[in-house]
Amino acid sequence: MIPQSFDYYAPNTVGEAVGMLTRFGDDAKILAGGHSLLPMMKLRFAQPATLIDLKKIAELRGISDEGGMIRIGAMTTENALIDSALLQQKIPLLPVAAKQIADPQVRNRGTIGGDIAHGDPANDHPAIAMALDATFVLQGPDGERRVQAVDFFLGTYMTDMAADEILTAILIAPFAAHTGYAYHKLKRKTGDWATAAAAVVLQMEAGKVSMVRIGLTNVAQTALRAYDAEAALIGKSLDEATLEEVAQIVRGLCDPAEDLRGDAEYKSAMAGEMTKRALRAAAERC
Repeated sequence: MIPQSFDYYAPNTVGEAVGMLTRFGDDAKILAGGHSLLPMMKLRFAQPATLIDLKKIAELRGISDEGGMIRIGAMTTENALIDSALLQQKIPLLPVAAKQIADPQVRNRGTIGGDIAHGDPANDHPAIAMALDATFVLQGPDGERRVQAVDFFLGTYMTDMAADEILTAILIAPFAAHTGYAYHKLKRKTGDWATAAAAVVLQMEAGKVSMVRIGLTNVAQTALRAYDAEAALIGKSLDEATLEEVAQIVRGLCDPAEDLRGDAEYKSAMAGEMTKRALRAAAERC
């Protein structure tokens, strides 16, 4: 199908973009990489009267170390995440995970901020951001505010970002020494969304888990932070009995939508399996 007609703007600054959002209100949509919004427009699931393209705003791109935190501009592409020497050194989960997102063409255009702001539980970055304990920087007409990743996603395509706000950056603390990490994703083919996926950040002392964060992709109305599973791991070794206990907890957290990728029981089971695999892989990197 062809989208309905719309007005198009490409502001040069965040301030200009926010002003346009305020001016056009609910009839406006932000365009980042476009790989989430444009297909919905072609199917007329989304019918904005105005598109505000962020591609000219240089301040929304780039990766830097600022005051001990890694700042990633919302318009930074997936390929830029993969190629970043700073991320490879400080937050290696992001380059590793970005290689599993979509395909090379999409990664060349798709942005981390677009993936997050769309609020799709099938997108990868929401769960990854939860595992990284990320903070999102939002800018609106009243200035800047910050929201933790775990508080940002409210439902399918629903977030804490107001209609007149823009996601400008993602802030993440660098990994401490001997931090393990992994993102394990089950998908039918290259470029597909996850049937289920798990992101893990892990630390161990004397063979036992001392810190762990687990984010789950596409197994509920939003990405999930598996707090109960994390609590069950603290102070324990990653033996098979513990991993199976954690997998059982994860399965109980899931409430996936049934589709061509599987029914609810299968997706929940695969979420548990992806969590086990991610925990094993993360432990090997500690």
